Amino acid sequence: MNRPTGTDDGGTREGPRLPRRAQGQLESQVLTVLSSAGGPATAGWVQEHLDGDLAYTTVITILSRLYAKKAVTRTRQGRSYVWTPASDEAGLAALRMRRVLDGERDREAVLARFVSALSPGDEARLRELLSRAAEGPDEGRAGLDHGPDDPGDTDDSAAPEG
Repeated sequence: MNRPTGTDDGGTREGPRLPRRAQGQLESQVLTVLSSAGGPATAGWVQEHLDGDLAYTTVITILSRLYAKKAVTRTRQGRSYVWTPASDEAGLAALRMRRVLDGERDREAVLARFVSALSPGDEARLRELLSRAAEGPDEGRAGLDHGPDDPGDTDDSAAPEG
């Protein structure tokens, strides 16, 4: 495969170099498109509905990474898969935060620094969420995303073709 070679101005011989996406931005875009499908969707359908020129293999890679993070589910359909979001963008951000926290030795220090850096409004929101979570499973989960195994998630709408 011929890869573009750099030029002195930071671009490539084929044109200016596109800016790199922020970490997780492509995953968020894929989740947004997948959520708009209204049901299970193929990788081809996701590729067609994404802005930009992403290769099919790139879409498959992103979907596979989201699957490994439990942000999407997949079901075999013929020789390929159809994909369904198990989480929204907020859920994906929460998964990332959890992974970072799980990778740290001093969880208390990380949490303390996180809380001390919050704006007063966000700190109040966090306190309210923690209070609701402490009240019990039903009250604490009210308004929060439910996981893919939640009995309330019974969207059986038809899959978009693609």
